[in-house]
Amino acid sequence: MNAIIDLFNDHKSERSFTDKAIDDATLERIISTAWRAPTSVHSQQVSVVVTRDAQMRAKISQIAGGQPWIAKAPVFVTFVLDMHKTRTGMALAGNEQVAHQSIESIVAGATDVGIALGSVMAAARSEGLSIVPIGGIRLKPLELIALLDLPEHTFPVAGVVIGHVDVPSHHKPRLPLDTFRHDETYKTAGLEEKITRYNQQMTEHWQATGRTDGDTWSASVSGYYQHIYFPDVLPAILKQGFGVDK
Repeated sequence: MNAIIDLFNDHKSERSFTDKAIDDATLERIISTAWRAPTSVHSQQVSVVVTRDAQMRAKISQIAGGQPWIAKAPVFVTFVLDMHKTRTGMALAGNEQVAHQSIESIVAGATDVGIALGSVMAAARSEGLSIVPIGGIRLKPLELIALLDLPEHTFPVAGVVIGHVDVPSHHKPRLPLDTFRHDETYKTAGLEEKITRYNQQMTEHWQATGRTDGDTWSASVSGYYQHIYFPDVLPAILKQGFGVDK
């Protein structure tokens, strides 16, 4: 048995929280894991905004499409792709930043944010807390940018709710492991059949957990991916001074 692997494999996204506070020392330990997380070329192009104020969390909840768990739980952390910080550091060395004009800066920065987010989620759960990552902050990114007073060359990529669980959720089944792990080369054979079986498994999961509104995986992902579901991301990225055509 490995406690760290078991922690990751026991992941659940919770959406029912109490409003019980998280003490400062615990929160500091959790945030430190993101601070220490690796970044591309040691750029440290990630920052976090920790929101504990109830009115601020309520506003973020609405910006993210009306997600009540953001307002209910005591802490919300926004993970920011931060090339304002790198630009400032380069200026001190007499150099001008141009990397933010490239799509690579978005890919690398979002990757670094993902690493930091994963660290915080694991750290919070190791402290006996519960979490749910939030991509919905990208629904109205300019509103969040204004609310958090984010400077040019930054972008809020994702967030996470941290708190004490009220009504625990259930583990969701995953697609078969061999649709995820590919040895040596990507394997496409049999994918449709595996997804079909998984769709049935999801239907059975919803029935077993008393959910009458649960969709198959194919229907669920279609609800998002058959259109551009966060259309304001590109205008916000451009407004923040990033480039995407290089």
